[in-house]
Amino acid sequence: MMGSKRETSALPVLALLFSATVWGVMWYPLRLFEAHGLSGLWVTLMFFAAAGVVGVLFMSRHLREMRRQPWIALGIALASGWCNTSFNLAVLEGNVMRMLLLFYLSPLWATLIGWWFLGERLTLLSVLLLVVSVLGALFMLWQPGMMVPWPAGRADWLAISSGMSFAVLNALVRRGRLDIPSKMLASWFGAAAVAGGWIAVGGEAWPVAGMAVIGAAAAFGALVIVVATLSVQYGVTHMPLHRSAVILLFELVAGALSAWLLTDEVITPKEWFGGGLIVVAALISARAHLGRG
Repeated sequence: MMGSKRETSALPVLALLFSATVWGVMWYPLRLFEAHGLSGLWVTLMFFAAAGVVGVLFMSRHLREMRRQPWIALGIALASGWCNTSFNLAVLEGNVMRMLLLFYLSPLWATLIGWWFLGERLTLLSVLLLVVSVLGALFMLWQPGMMVPWPAGRADWLAISSGMSFAVLNALVRRGRLDIPSKMLASWFGAAAVAGGWIAVGGEAWPVAGMAVIGAAAAFGALVIVVATLSVQYGVTHMPLHRSAVILLFELVAGALSAWLLTDEVITPKEWFGGGLIVVAALISARAHLGRG
């Protein structure tokens, strides 16, 4: 009976749809803040530092949980940090939909990580996922005159590496025994730390934005980032994995609609076809987890 309730309740579905929508349209507030003098690195730092402060205020006792597996906590922090920072920079620099689709190569990396490092057996569905993902990437990345398909620039590399680090993050979450609040705290502070480190190493200048803009970025992180993270954690905890994975693909729909309405960016037919294969691979990945949901 409990399993039936988990599958039929509308609240987990709505929570996942909300979270997917937030991440799908995240590029827009990022570009707004950048237009007002807060670069991608600085706004990422503000978002996640504010989220981390809220986390400490309400979940401070869970900081001790990280001592049980400090290396897992550190790995989650670094993987989440790179994932969020590189994704934010990618959607600021590149075509929104292309960046989202390249990020969604993450099931490919997750399958390879599971095989190489977690000892997971490759099933027929897993092999099909690998083939479809690679074909999608080849179509997305190939340019006329290229002998070998290759990322077209820094934005492509950032989006692909973001998907890779997301797959690493998921592997660490699965291997670790940390509770959900400690994982969220590690993720938020990790993103703030990676963005801050990038600022320090790159010698990025202090933002020209006024205090009102900086305050708005902090408020956005403290409210929207926190609620979106809690929503996805609630949704995946109260729903079978294969269903939550499919629902989270709504991020692509939200990204496509928002980019179509708010920008003049164009996706070529070749990119749509490659992106379609990547979406199919994501659906195969969800189907592959059906027995584990």
